[in-house]
Amino acid sequence: MRKFDWPALLKVGVVHLRLKPKEFWRLTPAELVLMLGGPGSVKPMDRTRLDELISAWPDKTEG
Repeated sequence: MRKFDWPALLKVGVVHLRLKPKEFWRLTPAELVLMLGGPGSVKPMDRTRLDELISAWPDKTEG
């Protein structure tokens, strides 16, 4: 079993996620992983993906 670096996780939660300590300690591990962008989380959209969506779903113009 691996050990968690709780001080480092708390620092990330408070500094980067801007959580209050009370909010951090109420999170489940799954919620924390999701907030930190862990495995299975959605990646931010890049320009290539935006262009794909624009091509697939163009704005309709009247006329």
